[in-house]
Amino acid sequence: MTKLDAAWALAGVVVALVPCLFMWGFTVDDALISVRYARHLASGAGYRFNAGGPVTDGVTPLPWPWLLAAVAKGPALDVLICAKCMGLAAWTAASAALGVAVGRAPAAPWFKAAALGSVALSLPVAAHAVSGMETAFAMACATGAVLCAQGHRRASAALAGVAAAFRPEMAPWALVMGVGAGWTNAVVAFVPFLVCALVRLAVFGRAAPLAVLAKPSDLAHGAVYAAAALLVAATPMVAMAPWGILRGARGLKVTALAALAHVAAIVAVGGDWMPYARLLAPIAPSLAWVGVLAFPQVHRGASAVRAGLALLVGAANFANAGPAGRGVGDDRRALIELARPRLEALGSVAAVDIGWVSAATEAPVIDLAGVTDPDVAVLPGGHTSKRIDAALLLSKNPEALLFHVRGPMPANWQDARYAYAVEARLAHSELIAAHYAPRAFLALGRTGTGYLLLVRK
Repeated sequence: MTKLDAAWALAGVVVALVPCLFMWGFTVDDALISVRYARHLASGAGYRFNAGGPVTDGVTPLPWPWLLAAVAKGPALDVLICAKCMGLAAWTAASAALGVAVGRAPAAPWFKAAALGSVALSLPVAAHAVSGMETAFAMACATGAVLCAQGHRRASAALAGVAAAFRPEMAPWALVMGVGAGWTNAVVAFVPFLVCALVRLAVFGRAAPLAVLAKPSDLAHGAVYAAAALLVAATPMVAMAPWGILRGARGLKVTALAALAHVAAIVAVGGDWMPYARLLAPIAPSLAWVGVLAFPQVHRGASAVRAGLALLVGAANFANAGPAGRGVGDDRRALIELARPRLEALGSVAAVDIGWVSAATEAPVIDLAGVTDPDVAVLPGGHTSKRIDAALLLSKNPEALLFHVRGPMPANWQDARYAYAVEARLAHSELIAAHYAPRAFLALGRTGTGYLLLVRK
């Protein structure tokens, strides 16, 4: 590696570390679901959400809890910190490699700097690299795959396949990357995804993740989600050079076509509920790379406009939406500490947002969204609107219920503004009111929202 390469590698490290450390406080509730599975694996309780409960397919990235289990012997929040560190390390290494590749590319220095700047200002990249989820590993593998697409096709296909193992909706992307590397490499790219599907089929009786049932796809929502994600991610604007892509090398065309396949897959799966365009984050850095490779074939004025728009939109997203995300972790930690003494004194708890609940109590958690519970997953409705009959819920015998409330609590708890349709439906059930009474309101940090704790009479 030359001194110039080292300088570009350092630029890549800065591109990763600065925005990710800024967004270090961000996380999502599902991260703690994976942590619970990993902790049970580490303790010998097995691959299950509730210790002593059934083995369930509650984590979409099948390999993730097994990888996380290596650091999962402590308290849940400590394991989450380890997961965040692992994700940051993986993405920083990939970003350093991206920096070297950009530095060697035949593009103007100012455009190279702007392309890397668009990655730094991509809020989905920064936030989900440190969310504690598997997204950072999928992003690192996907970035490595596109960087290898020109000269190391087998490695490119293998990395693409690993990315699809961590994020199943990336299978079309991985397959395009594999086919682009040669038909034999297409098999290499598809095998990790296929292995996960076959393991699921053998163990759980379904090749698809349980989330497919719990969160049924909606094409209309998926299309809106994909359009918004392309804007929020910033880097797609750098890649909007169709004529340059068509006149470019084979690796450039393959990477661009794979990106289109991934956007189509996002639409097909109906998008996602998590903030900051999580599903697009894995390929966001590679879109900046597409723009760099296309640069020699594109008018410099057009390239300057695209780069400027990407930087402007990225900066605006960070300024407007970044600060709220930074406080998520602190608010969630405070909620867990507030809820722990109350929940530890109770038995099983039913909730929609089960991640933080699982960090506050070791007791069984009943999943009202169906993400970890096949009985609920098959019910009609989305994961926040499952049509759970009150009698069915009572048959699961929860000691307590936790309902997410938006705004201040009214005098009558049934009149509260519940965050999710399934909660509102259950709250207005006479059967639930006859068996449960409000015990406490648990504030969610500084958000003005919180959780109503109902305890069995």
